[in-house]
Amino acid sequence: MKVALVQTNPIIGAFERNLRQVLQWIGKARQGGCDLVIFPELTLCGYPPQDLLERSSFLESHDRTLADLIKQINGITCIVGVPERRDGPGKPLYNSALVLERDHIAFRARKQLLPTYDVFDETRYFEPGTTSTVFPFQGLQCGLTICEDIWWSGENYEFDPIKDFAVGPIVPDCLINISASPYYYGKLEERQRVFANLCRRNNLPLLYANQVGGQDGLIFDGHSMVVTASGALHDVACGFGEDMLVVDSDQWHQEGRGGLVDTVEDVEKALVLGVRDYLHKTGFQKAVLGLSGGIDSAVTAVIACKALGPENVLCVAMPSPYTSQYSVDDALALARNLGCDFELIEISRAMEAYRESLAPLFAGLVEDATEQNIQARIRGNLLMALSNKFNRLLLTTGNKSEMAVGYCTLYGDMSGGLAVIADVPKILVYKLARLINREKEIIPERIITRPPTAELKPNQCDQDDLPPYEVLDVVLQAYLEEHKSIEAIAAGGIDIQLVRDIVRRIKLNEYKRKQAPLGVKVTTKAFGPGRRYPVVQGFVE
Repeated sequence: MKVALVQTNPIIGAFERNLRQVLQWIGKARQGGCDLVIFPELTLCGYPPQDLLERSSFLESHDRTLADLIKQINGITCIVGVPERRDGPGKPLYNSALVLERDHIAFRARKQLLPTYDVFDETRYFEPGTTSTVFPFQGLQCGLTICEDIWWSGENYEFDPIKDFAVGPIVPDCLINISASPYYYGKLEERQRVFANLCRRNNLPLLYANQVGGQDGLIFDGHSMVVTASGALHDVACGFGEDMLVVDSDQWHQEGRGGLVDTVEDVEKALVLGVRDYLHKTGFQKAVLGLSGGIDSAVTAVIACKALGPENVLCVAMPSPYTSQYSVDDALALARNLGCDFELIEISRAMEAYRESLAPLFAGLVEDATEQNIQARIRGNLLMALSNKFNRLLLTTGNKSEMAVGYCTLYGDMSGGLAVIADVPKILVYKLARLINREKEIIPERIITRPPTAELKPNQCDQDDLPPYEVLDVVLQAYLEEHKSIEAIAAGGIDIQLVRDIVRRIKLNEYKRKQAPLGVKVTTKAFGPGRRYPVVQGFVE
């Protein structure tokens, strides 16, 4: 039989639009001679719908859309993911997969492992299923599962849903998994490793259909795939775009290609997809950002132009008396290389107005970070004015390393609607810049090679206030993503007092990050909904 694995890019709750999308792919699968078409988790409503699942009107709209889909399948079998209503004690919904044949629901499977770690909170809405489903199709017995059910780990869950297949009355010939698995740097290789072990352990091939697209700060990368019973990759759909992968059951035991490798280029694709989908799905077509002549804003500008087209991006340089001519020249050169609009707004007079207004209150006090922050806040206000006036979403340009330790200004450079690289450590920002320039110079070389500086006071350099980024990023990854203790991090050769100071800064600046714009997630632990720390706390490590 021929099977189509379809990775769709839904808009959450846009039921008519999502249904049209599904029906178009069904039509393509039918034209391609496919017998079965498989869609991702929560196909019609999109993943994750979060508290929309608590709205009865949302569920009613979903059920009407599902009924319309069932009427229009026409001669092909279809697997879709749905929130399925249930009665009795417990949560009111299952996270289910339905097998649709002709004009009815032929079989159903209910997600058994409901993740509650990182960005996931499924036990808030769903009741876990209790049995594993095997359904017959054209001479094969298919084990049907949903996302987390094939990610079983003895550390997180008591039972393995796949083991139920081995002890059940019918042993499957293949596994099918419908999924909404978010991307982060390293996920492609991790996913293949987990799937290869799963297939070898159970001696079963896997058909995996994954959602694609940006949803708030999450990126779903697609890469739907077929893995052989021996754990080899038979075939894979494209990454970071809608696609349909057609496979024949007579051939899916054959190794078809080498494995996927995580690259910096994947990070760039994820960021571009995240920016494009966030703006377009929220109704924006155009963006504005401050272009300082530094590497962070340069990389952000490139990503914005790739996502939206340079004609839809406005870059604004806002020099102060401390801004070097190099910075202005490099910002202008970058904008010309990109072909985007560029404006220059001097902020010296605004700075003087602030000084005059505050002079009576600041009399006799030495200038400090307060005056530096005023500059950042002037720029933030100007950019927000442009955003309001011209209906352009303001993109912020701060990186993860600086966000972690508070090297950013609340209501200043943190102002905006989307923080493009807020989950990108500084060293990875440099790697992205080199990737962008791999064929020709887009980002002026001086932007990449000159020491990073906020230029908020004379002769300022980031490393005057921060540890070297090569050290800072190591500590941040170990503490934030690997959850290592201060002692364990220091054991790797970093001064323990420096580690303590970095951790102190992370905790001290939690209040800033609570007020930061939504960021695009590309690491295993981003600041945002997947990291829940109290602002007010007294714990000291």
